Amino acid sequence: MNILIAPCAFKGSLSAGEAARTIAAGLHAADPNIKTQECPLADGGEGTLTILLRALGGQEFTTGVLDPLGREIQARYGLLDAGSTALIEIAQAAGLTLLKPRERDPLKASSYGVGQLISAALDQGARQIWIGLGGSATVDGGAGMLQALGARLLDARGENIPRGGMALAQLVRLELSGLDPRLQDAELLVLCDVLSPLLGPRGARLYMAQKGADPDMCERLERNLKSFAELAQRSTGIDLRRLRGAGAAGGLGAALALLGGKLVSGSRFIIERLRVAEQVKGCDLLIGGEGRLDEQTLEGKAVLALARLAKAQDKPLMVLCGERSGELARLHEAGMTAAFSIASGPGCEAAALQRAAQHLKATAAQLARLIGALTKK
Repeated sequence: MNILIAPCAFKGSLSAGEAARTIAAGLHAADPNIKTQECPLADGGEGTLTILLRALGGQEFTTGVLDPLGREIQARYGLLDAGSTALIEIAQAAGLTLLKPRERDPLKASSYGVGQLISAALDQGARQIWIGLGGSATVDGGAGMLQALGARLLDARGENIPRGGMALAQLVRLELSGLDPRLQDAELLVLCDVLSPLLGPRGARLYMAQKGADPDMCERLERNLKSFAELAQRSTGIDLRRLRGAGAAGGLGAALALLGGKLVSGSRFIIERLRVAEQVKGCDLLIGGEGRLDEQTLEGKAVLALARLAKAQDKPLMVLCGERSGELARLHEAGMTAAFSIASGPGCEAAALQRAAQHLKATAAQLARLIGALTKK
């Protein structure tokens, strides 16, 4: 039995690489004869930088940026192709994991640090910039990023609005003429973890609660994004409301589109770059994984792309997840054979995250025993 192990990160507990190694350890513990190959995946969110740099042979750098709450931190980015291509993961500067749970507040959180990362890449001479979009703590429509790159977002008094999602309510004029001129010669490829629209129930709003927004905050942030989109259309002629991926990372996709960025599925891009389809040909079974299977998975997460790949090559796909919710019928239709939660029973989230590796290994071992029983002559 040849098994290709291709999980994403289990957010808050295991990186994609750690998850792949843990699943392999569980399989081998139950059946030493199983042959495994590890292929950690990402979708544009957390882990994208590490996975692509390792696979493509790039070089890593660090630079000082402001985190979502304006604190100075060191953020990583990468250079590929002798420095002509830069790789940015916005979670390094605006990521939810940079904040403690009690600090999460999308009314205050800003994407300013993302603009600083882009500036650092331009300073290095990069003319193509891949931007991994996912895992953000922000819902500011990318306003902070635009400000860091030289745009002016003005209120009724002609002054720059403050940073954060709440401040978008004050925006009355958008001036992009002051943007860093180097952006005109740069090609921006935006790797969206989800291809959600900017507005509506399946837009940026779908992800606001996990960033700390209560229902009232969700309403306010949705109104702000709508006003921002209307102003952007009047100012630039670009209708952000019709653009797939504009809602990724709290509307950062929309702002990057204003910069001329091309929005694509991050999971599909990464799967193509890692040549996963070729690895699938030589396996008997695929095992994917991520922290949670739910309605967000259907918006373009890596599990969905892996399911479609498995279906195209008529390979079974088993998915291990921290938890699952909602109807999985669409994932089954896409190509997922079955999904297994690694949770061992009720308990607090903190404890579950702390023991994620133990539970993942144990579930992988049980899966190996099931496979052995079904394939036994």
